[in-house]
Amino acid sequence: MIKALELLAPAKDLECGMAAIDHGADAVYIGPERFGARTAAGNSIDDIRQLCNYAHRFLAKVYATVNTIVYDNEIDDITALLKQLKTAGVDAVLIQDMALISILREIGMPYHASTQTDNRTAQKVKWLQEQGFSRVVLARELSINEIEDIHHMVEDMPLEVFVHGALCVSYSGLCYASQHCFNRSANRGACAQFCRMPFDLIDSNGKVIEQGRHLLSLKDMCQIDNLERLAMAGAISFKIEGRLKDISYVKNVTSAYSSKLNEIIIRHPDLFQRASIGWGQPLFEPNINKTFNRGYTTYFANGRQRDIASFDTPKAIGEYVGTVKEIRGKSFNVAGVAAFANGDGLCFLNERRQLEGFRVNRVEGNRLFPLSMPHGLRKGVALYRNNDQEFDKMLSRSHDIRKIDIILAMDEAENGFLLTASVANRDINTTAFICQPHEKAKLPQTDNIIKQLSKLGNTIYRCKHVNIARDFDFFIPSSRLTELKRMIIENLNAAIAHRYAAIAHRYAAIADRYAGCSKRAGECCHNELKLSAPPTYGHYTYLYNIANQKSRDFYMARQTNKDHLSDAYELKSQTDVPLMQCRHCIRFALGHCTKHGGTPAKWHEPLWLVMTDGRRFRLYFNCAKCQMEIIAHHESK
Repeated sequence: MIKALELLAPAKDLECGMAAIDHGADAVYIGPERFGARTAAGNSIDDIRQLCNYAHRFLAKVYATVNTIVYDNEIDDITALLKQLKTAGVDAVLIQDMALISILREIGMPYHASTQTDNRTAQKVKWLQEQGFSRVVLARELSINEIEDIHHMVEDMPLEVFVHGALCVSYSGLCYASQHCFNRSANRGACAQFCRMPFDLIDSNGKVIEQGRHLLSLKDMCQIDNLERLAMAGAISFKIEGRLKDISYVKNVTSAYSSKLNEIIIRHPDLFQRASIGWGQPLFEPNINKTFNRGYTTYFANGRQRDIASFDTPKAIGEYVGTVKEIRGKSFNVAGVAAFANGDGLCFLNERRQLEGFRVNRVEGNRLFPLSMPHGLRKGVALYRNNDQEFDKMLSRSHDIRKIDIILAMDEAENGFLLTASVANRDINTTAFICQPHEKAKLPQTDNIIKQLSKLGNTIYRCKHVNIARDFDFFIPSSRLTELKRMIIENLNAAIAHRYAAIAHRYAAIADRYAGCSKRAGECCHNELKLSAPPTYGHYTYLYNIANQKSRDFYMARQTNKDHLSDAYELKSQTDVPLMQCRHCIRFALGHCTKHGGTPAKWHEPLWLVMTDGRRFRLYFNCAKCQMEIIAHHESK
């Protein structure tokens, strides 16, 4: 069976969502005005409806992110929102709060398990399947082998994986540092990016091991060279992070990953196809190095590795463009092959390992004249470009319109002529008929018929080929050809709409099948789901993120530590508990994990992270789980 692969792109707004579709996305995810885990990326229902209408013409999907935890006084509002999203045409909703399951099943809407539900084991994925989830978004920290193991153990659960963009240092949904420090909940879409801040690292004797370093700041993920392995491992959806990113980021990164997916499908046409139809031709050569990035890492794709963090800076570095060769007055030249333009943004790490940036005011070959000469620039310093003016201009000019390739065939029929249209490489076809006398042509008509039928104007279709029999020698007035063409376009639109409706219906039924429900979507109730207990968090039951009574009832029905269920951290903060659970390990990063071949450290544990304002956090190295935990503590020294 051929598997449909989905490239899933972010949409900050309607414009970004349409650009993602135009540049090759098979699906987009977008946040409504509330409850979307990105308070700065909310969209009106009308904009989401427009995006759905645009995407569905290409059989592309739209998913709404409603993946915050919800308070009791918000249940009515979120219920109304979910009903509006269904009416708008949204294909599925990403959720974290289990209170929403019964609401979504009542209105008959598919739901995906957001990565905020902490999905890192086959046991958790299986349990989510039993709760009616149609898809699970796996934790970013998983290796390709671990993803493959989960797929083999829960074969019939569609798996979505992150492939590009910013990385959270904690397992998603289990980070409470922003809430603890700034009363801004990551689980409520208001993360203050605690992990991007500078810290001192000191030991129990007060020895400073690292000073002012961004010890929790990770590089950005880039799995573009691992897409084929991920597909072979069982992933079906490849997610680009970035609902706060601008349209240039969306165009460039989506185009790059779409092109790579197409290459994989060309190599394996018997295994894979794209989940949507239609392609565009960008007016630029995609280059992910020219888009915002903190340096790239494949993270844990191949297991634990060094150099996944960016200790020196949490800011965008960009692409390497050469080294400073010579400084002369208010200018310098660059050793390298990169070409520069007025307005380029360059940066470098100075002697204090701090990032300095500047803008190029004038370019003369490889000699650059900054707007103001940076103080820390030295001969031999490596330069990076984090703002490429020429590339940005190309991106802004690329208003790529996605087209669906079709093949037309003209044939005679009784009392008229029949035009058949087929979507290239897909089982979607339709016909149109006109009643017209069979009048023999005095001159050859084939070229004119092909010319007339191939002009599809501002439709979403592109004629790839017109088939006409060699002995076809009839005269058809151009006006009738135009009428036939109009009819075939209308019929194609209807055929694709019918195909989309069939796909949507099948998708809506997935949750019921997985949950063991015999009723059709929309007629199910919460009680028909399996009441199996979820994977346990032990005595740290605040990790279930229970913020309302419906969620508490959900877990109570599944017999999860009935006497000890805690409220969400946002409702009842605690000390001496993990604020973060991280697969990233500072001990390993500094070369002192003896389990992985490091040298024994000369410091005295426990170690502490100290913020610039003096607040301290204890590090606990949970070697049994190969995990670092950051503990909330009020002790001060």
